[in-house]
Amino acid sequence: MSTPQLVVHHDKELMAQAAAARLITKVVDAQASRGYASVVLTGGRNGNGLLAALAAAPARDAIDWARLDLWWGDERFLPEGDPERNVTQAREALLDSVPVDPKRVHAMPASDGPWGTDVDAAAAAYAEELARAAVPENHGPVPTFDVLMLGVGPDTHVASLFPELPAVRETERTVVGVHGAPKPPPTRVTLTLPAIRAAREVWLLAAGEDKAGAAAIALSGAGEIQAPAAGARGRSRTLWLLDAAAASQLPRSLYPPASP
Repeated sequence: MSTPQLVVHHDKELMAQAAAARLITKVVDAQASRGYASVVLTGGRNGNGLLAALAAAPARDAIDWARLDLWWGDERFLPEGDPERNVTQAREALLDSVPVDPKRVHAMPASDGPWGTDVDAAAAAYAEELARAAVPENHGPVPTFDVLMLGVGPDTHVASLFPELPAVRETERTVVGVHGAPKPPPTRVTLTLPAIRAAREVWLLAAGEDKAGAAAIALSGAGEIQAPAAGARGRSRTLWLLDAAAASQLPRSLYPPASP
């Protein structure tokens, strides 16, 4: 797995704009080389801030939206259209304003979907959808995502992988149901660390003083069971995108900016 690199921006607005520009470049490059791109989206204030910045960026039209597969790192197991669902927020922030192919928007199942309230069956179905999208050169049960984005919680959780809970200990399944999450709602669907680590690049987004402690713990050599963000690594690159407030507890030795 790759060694984490850091880019620290002055504030969360600049971080969102810079991350959106970086994502446009990655998607365009992937589409130029392979004909398509695959991205995993994240929710939360930083993930949605990035999507809103992308929606406002004139360069967004450089992306061929019809040749972009969109997946999610986790989802709140709530009814379709619930305002707390990550996919609902993503549609409002970006997807409703760009010409995405609905068949390539791979939302995680809702609690009123075909599997009803059986979150474990819903998670297994999403794992099957990922497996169907994988090709032989991916060498695994999920596609090799070009970019997988994750918000970092104040407790170091990423996706819905919370410290010490069973999901962060999973070593085989790519998607699991989460029961009893420490933040509401308690029932969720999440990618596991094996699925996250299949991505070419993993970007961890953290802005605000409430994320400073989590960033410091995850980047100080903590174990992934106690600090899930520490275990989120990409195959070729792991990029922490922070604002100055989230980076405030990091030693200056970690500050050298990553190359673009």
